[in-house]
Amino acid sequence: MSKNTLANSEIFEQNKKVDDLQREVDDLRKLVNTLLTVIVEEADGISNGSAPVHGSAQAKRGYCM
Repeated sequence: MSKNTLANSEIFEQNKKVDDLQREVDDLRKLVNTLLTVIVEEADGISNGSAPVHGSAQAKRGYCM
């Protein structure tokens, strides 16, 4: 093999690794976005940012969740 062919082969392998890593990053980004969506979703399915109000039942029990 000539030096040029060897260099091209190494570049091809590096490009292949970069492409594989880019796909993995994209997959992980999708997973993180999905997990964040699940975490911030309200119990009633509405993401409005406010905590749900359950009346005074929690105060009677002496604890709050």
